[in-house]
Amino acid sequence: MKYLYSKKIAILIAISFVFILWGIISYRSFNHNQSPQILSLSYRIINQYPHSINSYTQGLFFDGDILYESTGSPDYLLQTQSVLGSLDLKTGNIYIKAELDRDIYFGEGSTILNNKIYQLTYKNQKGFVYDAKTFEQIQTFEFESREGWGLTNDGTNLIMSDGTNRLIYLSPENFKVIKTLEVKRGNIAQNSLNELEYIQGFVYANIYQTNQIVKINPDNGEIIGVLDLSDIVSQTREKDPNIAQLNGIAYKASTNTVFITGKLWPQVYEIQLKE
Repeated sequence: MKYLYSKKIAILIAISFVFILWGIISYRSFNHNQSPQILSLSYRIINQYPHSINSYTQGLFFDGDILYESTGSPDYLLQTQSVLGSLDLKTGNIYIKAELDRDIYFGEGSTILNNKIYQLTYKNQKGFVYDAKTFEQIQTFEFESREGWGLTNDGTNLIMSDGTNRLIYLSPENFKVIKTLEVKRGNIAQNSLNELEYIQGFVYANIYQTNQIVKINPDNGEIIGVLDLSDIVSQTREKDPNIAQLNGIAYKASTNTVFITGKLWPQVYEIQLKE
């Protein structure tokens, strides 16, 4: 009798252990598959500056305290040009340093790395390299993506977007693909990554046709923050109903602020990010 009783106890203990083990495994699996927490980023407007309503903004970056912009030239907007130049924040004028033939090229994202400025084109699978001091074109390069969109760098490699959910890391020397990072919002691919900026170890990206900028962890491609700029877009549209999409992110290290604008916008906004 005692033997049967002890056997029942042993069986119950074994069953309990199995259930406990199953629960631990299920809990870990559940948490492993959970989407990372996505923070809602906040900001405050520090300043506003004029911007040319003829500039179809595709790239924005700082070299020291000088703001540079690269623009595109849609066929239906004859006033636009595909140029690269410095932006006068007092007048909104862009001082053209390089211009592409709009009948051949549509200018896209741009960035500066190691005293060279790199610029993408939209559908030509071609990029241009300029000397950052003289703005002389010193090189061209080809890339595999069917389209070129945004461009930034992490201090070592170029990082480009192509309208998908991919960030493509390119060698600035031979332009070979170093790696490709797939960006996800939770478990869903985040397509339409557009203009890019590398800020304090993270990649920030405009999402085309939205009022959002996302903060991306470059280690795994996870979106960890979302900046909703709908209020700024609405404010700008009240000034000029003809504005196009939000596009353009530039980090100014000396003030730890971010400059944002859009295609055909009359304003550039300097904002400070808060979490």
